Amino acid sequence: MFGAGHTARYRIELGLMLSPFLLGVLVLIGLPVVATFAMAFFTYDSVSPPEWNSFRNFPEIFSERLFWIGARNSLMFVGLAVPLRILGALALALLLRRRRRGVGIYRVAAYLPTVIPDAAYALIWLWIFNPFYGPLNQILGAVGLPTPAWLAQTNTALPALVIMAVFQIGEGLVVLLAGLQDVPEDYYDSAAIDGGNRWQIFGRITLPLLTPWLLLLTIRDIILSTQNTFTPAWLMTKGGPYYATLFLPMFIYNEAFDRFLFGHAAAMLLVLFVWIGLLLWILYEIVGGWGYAGDV
Repeated sequence: MFGAGHTARYRIELGLMLSPFLLGVLVLIGLPVVATFAMAFFTYDSVSPPEWNSFRNFPEIFSERLFWIGARNSLMFVGLAVPLRILGALALALLLRRRRRGVGIYRVAAYLPTVIPDAAYALIWLWIFNPFYGPLNQILGAVGLPTPAWLAQTNTALPALVIMAVFQIGEGLVVLLAGLQDVPEDYYDSAAIDGGNRWQIFGRITLPLLTPWLLLLTIRDIILSTQNTFTPAWLMTKGGPYYATLFLPMFIYNEAFDRFLFGHAAAMLLVLFVWIGLLLWILYEIVGGWGYAGDV
């Protein structure tokens, strides 16, 4: 048993080790967040001094049609991409969980799109979606299926970005593989002895025990999916065609750095922050907790 002095020393050493990271988080993230949220209540164009305007920025942004288009597109993207990414990661984790010949190569291949820089990844998919010489339309045409102009049509541009996002599930795959390793093999052996089939074992053993991991990934994907639309939309479609891929992050960027309405942009960021919190609260209420026995 360690004494109280040893415990206090350990905590001090741990605090000293964490202090550079915590200081960096405070300076590089915390202070800019506070400054941005404060700017939501000012009129500021980077030339004139900031002028306090209370809550007037919010009615002004709510009256803009493009704001609601961006909010709708962002919500549609989250509603499509997040479930598909979670299901894709779960399917791959179940498929690649067993150690067998060549499984490491498949795991690396599934994880590879996640480590590609966003700009390079967007340019790769810009080539894939090319309606004339892109490999996707070449394959579709070879089997007699329609070959749409993916990024030039309003009904396919947003689904194209969703398809692109679905392949970046490497981190979810790693998390779920770790979760599957925590499931005791005795549970599966007992279920097999009792005559349970694969679907029954999955529904009554695997899925309940993976619920906390799945909820963690869902929360993460909701937060990231509302932000990570900027790079592909900016490089591939510029928000078009006809605002079909105009998401809130791009609209916020345009308000700040094209129109120099920094107060409007900050107000939109605050609204986006509240919107993400509302989505997470709805998820919490639907599930009834975070998936642990003490929460349900």
